[in-house]
Amino acid sequence: MEFSTLAPSDAAAGFRVRGRNGAAVLLIHGFTSGPRSMRPWADALLAAGYTVSLPVLPGHGTRWEDLAATGHTAWTAAVEDEFDALAATHHRVFVAGLSMGGTLALHLGIVRAPAGIVLVNPALSMADRTAVLAGAIKRFVASVPAIANDIARPGQDEGAYPRTPVAAVHELRRLIGATRRRLDEVRAPVLAYRSLTDHVVSEPGLDALRRELVGMHPCGLPRLQLRFLERSYHVATLDYDADALFAGSVHFFDRLGGHHHG
Repeated sequence: MEFSTLAPSDAAAGFRVRGRNGAAVLLIHGFTSGPRSMRPWADALLAAGYTVSLPVLPGHGTRWEDLAATGHTAWTAAVEDEFDALAATHHRVFVAGLSMGGTLALHLGIVRAPAGIVLVNPALSMADRTAVLAGAIKRFVASVPAIANDIARPGQDEGAYPRTPVAAVHELRRLIGATRRRLDEVRAPVLAYRSLTDHVVSEPGLDALRRELVGMHPCGLPRLQLRFLERSYHVATLDYDADALFAGSVHFFDRLGGHHHG
């Protein structure tokens, strides 16, 4: 994916747009969703001067059957490659993600060295208790109704698949488990947004973040800052608190040196 000067008119398309401040943000969308859920956030970061990469994750942006055939290591490899491409041309690379994108952002915090991480309702545990059975039933049940559009604000559409493949739920659980086991290895400061009402991810994941990311970061910020969203559901990037979320992430990245030219 080459750098362009303008974001595409199609909100569902992935892109890389070069900014003016020398720092980049890798935005990572959620499970079964795509760039549409992240586009307003990307636009806010572009307006603030950041290079923005918003890729389409493997198995996404086509048919849910393609996601059913995609393993979690394809997602981790894709974001690692994109991070490396940005790091080769930018003095700082930040990472931000929604839901499974947040899980992948934390993965990058373990295996790479982002300058900072912003999470929105990261998928570190799942509200649907039947998800634990996905590995057992994937051979008998191909898909279930969509996990999509958990948004309080009317008229919003994140562009997710109409069905959720059970095999991919199993892969998501594998990603969650692998990431949670290594949370203490995240070295970047983390700003996490959590919706008070979320029908997709549950509280144990947030508790794990609180346990593992304690104390102060050498930059002078806490290792974990937590902010609650009172009016938004899971897809908070398209919900009532979105503007505050976008402004807060820009301030966080600026404070970590993203506003410096060079």
